Amino acid sequence: MNDLDKHILKIINEELNKKNSAYNIRKDGKSIERASLEHVRIESKKDKEGINIYVDDNTLEGYVHIPVLLTKSGLNDKVYNDFYIGENSNVVINAGCGIHNDKHKDSEHEGIHRFFVGKNSSVKYIEKHYGEGEGTGKRILNPVTEVYLEEGSTLEMNTAQIKGVSSTVRKTKGVLKDNSKLVINEKIMTHDNQSAKTIFDVKLNGKNSSVKVTSRSVAIDNSNQEFVSNVVGNDDCFGHVECDAIIKDNAKVISSPKIEANNINARLIHEATIGKIAGDQLIKLMTLGLSKKKAEETIINGFLK
Repeated sequence: MNDLDKHILKIINEELNKKNSAYNIRKDGKSIERASLEHVRIESKKDKEGINIYVDDNTLEGYVHIPVLLTKSGLNDKVYNDFYIGENSNVVINAGCGIHNDKHKDSEHEGIHRFFVGKNSSVKYIEKHYGEGEGTGKRILNPVTEVYLEEGSTLEMNTAQIKGVSSTVRKTKGVLKDNSKLVINEKIMTHDNQSAKTIFDVKLNGKNSSVKVTSRSVAIDNSNQEFVSNVVGNDDCFGHVECDAIIKDNAKVISSPKIEANNINARLIHEATIGKIAGDQLIKLMTLGLSKKKAEETIINGFLK
């Protein structure tokens, strides 16, 4: 890796420790570094671009890093990654993609990730997206995430779009069995003429299954965002979807939460709030000596923290 690669990698995956982690670093459509552990193995797919990640049963401290770097303008990179998590395991998976585009052609990455989580296992999944470069070419990220939770399993998904992404469509699907839990925390920042759309489709098929989706977003300048969620309760279950957004300048945000109860014991809640920066917060910070611009940045950073 050169200095540019290391710079992007630090932004999207600063937690990478090669000494105690299984990892696969992908750059410009190819795997450039890889290592497995005794109980965590990474193997290339034979039929398409991508990798299979296998975590053995009873793995208590599994760490996996699969960052993607795009530095070639005009590249359309599509990859399929499948995670097979054994029973009674505890795993942290750190992904993300950074695009550097200094030219006029569009650069795009599409990562299709599927998680098959075994009984009584816990997975924490972290994904950061970032774009940079002075070129007119777009930096496009379109991730797809599918989560299949067996009985008693948990997956916590923390995603962040830091800045510099021209457009994104994020699709997340979840299918939950008995006593399983899915927690999703999403943070998105758009500016200039950027666009972002996130779609959540979760089926609570098991007894005592639950999902909690929290989306916090900030849209400024002429950017636009759309939030779509569909939570279906097919058993005695619980679902909570919350979308909070701040808009500024000429930005637009659309929120379309949908819930469907197919069982009398399904408890489903959706909430959506869209508004500008609160005036009293702004005044309070400005009385402390901050400029209006700095006060707005402080409020936005605190909102997305």
